[in-house]
Amino acid sequence: MTARLSAPSSLYFAVQGRRNRGLIGLYLVVAVFLAIYGFMFPGLFSIGGFSKFSQNWFPLALVTMAQALLMLNGGISLAIGPLVSLGAVVAAITMDGATGVFGGFVTVSIVGLAIGALTGVIVAYMRLPAIIVTLAGSFIITGVALILLPRPGGYIPEWLSQTLAGHTPVAFLLLLAVLATWKLFLATPLGIGIYAAGDNPIGAFRSGVAVERVRVVSFAISGLLTALAGLFVAAQTGSGDPVIGNPFTLNAIAGAVLGGVGFLGGKGTMRGAIAGSLLLSVMINVMFFLGFPPVAQYVAQGVIIVGAVAIPELAHRRRSA
Repeated sequence: MTARLSAPSSLYFAVQGRRNRGLIGLYLVVAVFLAIYGFMFPGLFSIGGFSKFSQNWFPLALVTMAQALLMLNGGISLAIGPLVSLGAVVAAITMDGATGVFGGFVTVSIVGLAIGALTGVIVAYMRLPAIIVTLAGSFIITGVALILLPRPGGYIPEWLSQTLAGHTPVAFLLLLAVLATWKLFLATPLGIGIYAAGDNPIGAFRSGVAVERVRVVSFAISGLLTALAGLFVAAQTGSGDPVIGNPFTLNAIAGAVLGGVGFLGGKGTMRGAIAGSLLLSVMINVMFFLGFPPVAQYVAQGVIIVGAVAIPELAHRRRSA
């Protein structure tokens, strides 16, 4: 058993070495944009300003991690936005019950895990394309959210909204906790298998990695992160909204691509995805405060995705020529 696990471990470190290349440039770009944003809006560096910024960034960071996790395995999800909405709806209709906030949190987590795992089983064992399965799933999830809560409403305790979306950087601390948990998970054989299976599925299988199970777990974790992002959004707004998550589908892809995560699997890191989500969050905030209409923001995000994919590809072709 030890020999079977040592091979994936060596494969993991080899993969990490390749994936870390180019991240320094990304970090520099993020630092420059943060400096520009801080110069334009000095309140960013106050406790209140940083708290509000991290609250806007936190759900985007979660869905970017959820999307990047699937893209690292060669998959993608078009159901990120609807699942955010469903998470918000489930939180809003369960937190008024006898079990309160704890019961709502557990229910949202179970819903996210279950939907993610079911999607993963269909993709991994039925060999159906993830983009088709998640596209169909997005319609189903949207329908369920609208059935549960046809219009914005429900109940979110005020103290929860004040705790998560108040004037303290709780969101940033939660993000650090999520990243620490992710780092610990990567030290496990299953965590190692996620990276190994995405980089070289055949080699990972020959090294003892259960590739199908890894993909199911990846979808399950992705669903959990996405649903919890919906819970946080519900706490921000004070209610559930069956369509509030729609922009997150494109934003999750944009953040992951900005962070250097490839569409075909085996390229990128989670830290790069987090940096990409931070960069995208800064861009969105700048466009919002400068008065850009939502349509212009969507256009800009589409251009960002195309540019982030095309520029590295063109650079690679030039080096290879």
